[in-house]
Amino acid sequence: MAVADTVCFKEFFPALTEQQSAQLSQLAALYAEWNSRINVISRKDTGQINLHHVLHSLAIAKFIRFLPGAEVLDAGTGGGFPGIPLAILFPQTHFTLADSIGKKITVVKAVAGALGLQNVTAVHARVETVPREFDFVVSRAVTALPAFAGWVWDKIRAGGAHELPNGIIYLKGGALSDEIAAAVSRLSITPAAVTVAPVSQWFPDAFFAEKKIVHVRKSYEL
Repeated sequence: MAVADTVCFKEFFPALTEQQSAQLSQLAALYAEWNSRINVISRKDTGQINLHHVLHSLAIAKFIRFLPGAEVLDAGTGGGFPGIPLAILFPQTHFTLADSIGKKITVVKAVAGALGLQNVTAVHARVETVPREFDFVVSRAVTALPAFAGWVWDKIRAGGAHELPNGIIYLKGGALSDEIAAAVSRLSITPAAVTVAPVSQWFPDAFFAEKKIVHVRKSYEL
């Protein structure tokens, strides 16, 4: 089954409320409008915002259900991915969206405001300077995994109440074995701390064939 950019989010997330469905349906138009003024996504993706950005971000919601009261940092959020779509799905979870580029945070604030999201805080800062700890740090391929993990590892509180231990949840494509090995070495964790899940198990479009979720558990330090 192919998935066009007229993605039926309810097909993949049957429990969506009417409000959530309406919020998700607004994203493509909001980002297309902002992208005409501020380049927050690739121009070649403007006709595939729902598929390439919104649905891709929501793969994390297939991997884990964030609990009410949980705190999640979206590190290097760009214009708001994956944080904005996740904030729609988990309205009782608080999301801090951080990016070092001010104009991208301007877009995040505008989109969150247009959707009426009360659980989003947008921060113009390098992620290393965000002065708090979180249950999870999420991101979409900001850089190679070892470098990213080094930036955010001290932002994650150990333990947690979710079905998965607190840690990094990273959307990444391609061959990952070398990156994972380097991250394990850099963080002094065991290889068992890392789980890789293919996004294609939830979303059948060819776009997701090589896309993966990498979960690095904070509780598996040596």
